Amino acid sequence: MTEMAPDTDHFLETGRKIFAGEADFMWAANSLKNLPPQSKVEIAFAGRSNVGKSSLVNALTGRNTLARTSHTPGRTQQLNFFDIGGHFHLVDMPGYGYAAVEKEKVQAWTKLIHDYLRGRASLARVYVLIDSRHGIKPVDAAVLDGLDTAAVSYQIVLTKADELKKGEIEKCIADTAQKIAKRPAAFPEIMPTSSRSGDGIPELRANIARLLHERGA
Repeated sequence: MTEMAPDTDHFLETGRKIFAGEADFMWAANSLKNLPPQSKVEIAFAGRSNVGKSSLVNALTGRNTLARTSHTPGRTQQLNFFDIGGHFHLVDMPGYGYAAVEKEKVQAWTKLIHDYLRGRASLARVYVLIDSRHGIKPVDAAVLDGLDTAAVSYQIVLTKADELKKGEIEKCIADTAQKIAKRPAAFPEIMPTSSRSGDGIPELRANIARLLHERGA
């Protein structure tokens, strides 16, 4: 007899408990040579500069200062690893696309991101953040292409959903679903969120709890 998976309410509560615990910065890496040893499941967050990635990480963990937020795109310049209550490692990745820094540095960050994604067995999923006001841009599509090529599972998280009307966010979800429908590594469920209002944050925590359950973590 197959064991039934816990229900949604279970994962909502499990996710709440996971993120209510300790959340500690543990490691920063600016090259493949100084990545931390692979121990726990890793879940990474990626997104275009200024998409609201740091704000989302802070909202998930209920902390205002875990990840640095800035009005200047490109402040996250390395892979930052956080231990989330001993359950898993959250990886805050450098923002891609526009950044107010030299072109050479942006190229170095891009190489680091791609190298990490290709060779990290402990990486369970990448949550790719897309600004719900703009949808998938060409620079996002290029990152999704890389994830598909590397066969790294990823899921789209829409940010700043509170800035759209209900009909607009539903259209954005439908448009995004259509654009990823034939992508081999894309998880089909799209998650609208707002760091400011808190909408979608419990559901994203539950999604992560479910993923950890599936990985046996």
